[in-house]
Amino acid sequence: MLRRGLRVLLESGGPIRVVAEAADGDRLVSAVRAHRPDVALVDVQMPGKDGLTALRDLRALGQPPATAVLTTFDLDEYVADALRYGANGFLLKDAEPAVLVRAVQDLAAGGAVLDPRITARLLPRLRSMGDTTREARLVRSLSAREQQVLRLLAVGRSNADIGARLGLTEATVKSYVSTVLSKLGAQNRVQAALMAQRVSDLDDVDPR
Repeated sequence: MLRRGLRVLLESGGPIRVVAEAADGDRLVSAVRAHRPDVALVDVQMPGKDGLTALRDLRALGQPPATAVLTTFDLDEYVADALRYGANGFLLKDAEPAVLVRAVQDLAAGGAVLDPRITARLLPRLRSMGDTTREARLVRSLSAREQQVLRLLAVGRSNADIGARLGLTEATVKSYVSTVLSKLGAQNRVQAALMAQRVSDLDDVDPR
């Protein structure tokens, strides 16, 4: 019922097309291999292979889709595991329909999404995690333009949005994002965004 409702919601009056559904983690991985979707919404608890294990398996694919964990559970360990396994976002099932649709569109455009309720609760802990001295050094190693891109990436802007704000083509922004992730040692945009949240150096960089 939930999958059917999500399909109707996502496909109603917009550019989103649902190409497959999966009842468990094994079917999810198979569906992604078969259809190569732009975005995959993954539940945490599924029969057989759970969603977090499936996320880990999706990372082994050559070009995995942008993934967001969609669940009723918002426990800290789920968020941490999902991000460690390469998720580009974490959403709660009781989010407003417009929020879910926008999240899928943002993910497809190269953005990252994190439910504000999760962010508000986890941010104090996330800011205290990691080697902030090392992270600050890595951020300072970025060029001024790369720091601008990181600042906008950290607030969830897509490549197209970043390009529009900085007067860059989307292809150029994509190149900058790849460089930023490489320099920071981040696996994806969400990890880079969380690193930016823990480092104050970006406060002095005008994101325009």
